[in-house]
Amino acid sequence: MPFGSFGFPELLLFFLLVLLLFGAKRIPEVGRSLGKGIREFKSATKELRKSVDEVEEEEKPSPSQKERDGEPVERKSDRGEK
Repeated sequence: MPFGSFGFPELLLFFLLVLLLFGAKRIPEVGRSLGKGIREFKSATKELRKSVDEVEEEEKPSPSQKERDGEPVERKSDRGEK
């Protein structure tokens, strides 16, 4: 049986172990702290992704910078568009 395939009996055993370890009063507390941790992780990844996107946008050369570097710049008139 490969790892990662959990059926109903395995999940039931897991929840019973959690109930025995933490007790009925602490389970909602553990769930809240787990949810808070997941929300903080999501917000941190969003902020990181946003800052990476900003850095990538800053590093993209503008068309005028390409012309100064001697790279050909394709314009609408070059493609036959108006």
